[in-house]
Amino acid sequence: MKRIYFILLSFLVFSCEDNINVDLENAPPRLVIDASINWLKNTPGNEQEIKLTLSTPYFSSEILPATNATVEIIDSNNNTFTFIEEGQSGIYKNTTFIPVLNQTYTLHIVYNEEIYTATETLQPVVPIDFIEQNNNGGFSGEDIELKAYYTDPETENQYYFFEFISPISVIPSLEVYSDEFTNGNQIFGYYSNEDIETGDQITIKIHGISRQFYEFMFLLLQQNSEEGGGPFETQPATLRGNCVNQTNPNHFPFGYFRLSEVDQVDYTVE
Repeated sequence: MKRIYFILLSFLVFSCEDNINVDLENAPPRLVIDASINWLKNTPGNEQEIKLTLSTPYFSSEILPATNATVEIIDSNNNTFTFIEEGQSGIYKNTTFIPVLNQTYTLHIVYNEEIYTATETLQPVVPIDFIEQNNNGGFSGEDIELKAYYTDPETENQYYFFEFISPISVIPSLEVYSDEFTNGNQIFGYYSNEDIETGDQITIKIHGISRQFYEFMFLLLQQNSEEGGGPFETQPATLRGNCVNQTNPNHFPFGYFRLSEVDQVDYTVE
């Protein structure tokens, strides 16, 4: 049976030399909501932005902004923060936002006569204690590894989202962690890349997140993992965030509304 699979795979790889044009049906565009409210420690946190775009066909590389929307965030004290679009960019900004830890906020968007909402709580986060560097990591034993240590509180149900931003990659390396098995201990976020060199500056961010966002990102990162797929693997499912189309529930949006306290360390590789 293995030999049959090998012959089939060889046929698929080596026999197809002509270009194949796949005619895919294009679904109506959906609103894509990038509403990440980040409050960096020791800053006012008043300047925030939300990005709205439209989903595009599979083979399209163009990102279309969702323009002329009404975008607001309302806190639990009924304070309304209006986000104003910059030109026709689909980027909506506010300079008067008031971040309060553990307070609940509601996102309210009106776009193309449809109303979208989401509710989330601003999650606190512990600081990064220190960065540990190991120059003998990876499979080769020559890769540079970084560990960002933090001390998890003894209180239960803490969730963390790490960003590792480096000059060698356009897209940050992202990781999520739960304290299910590490509650109350000092643990670390991990980053390694074979192309890191001495002198590179790595920006490390730790975000406090809700359990719902942790589960969303965990599945999203699994779908995009290099280890998670093969030619006969089941196709990834459409992941839906916490944003709801109140006008037409079947025309649901993509994206997420998240509020996080953030700690940041800029580390220079030794």
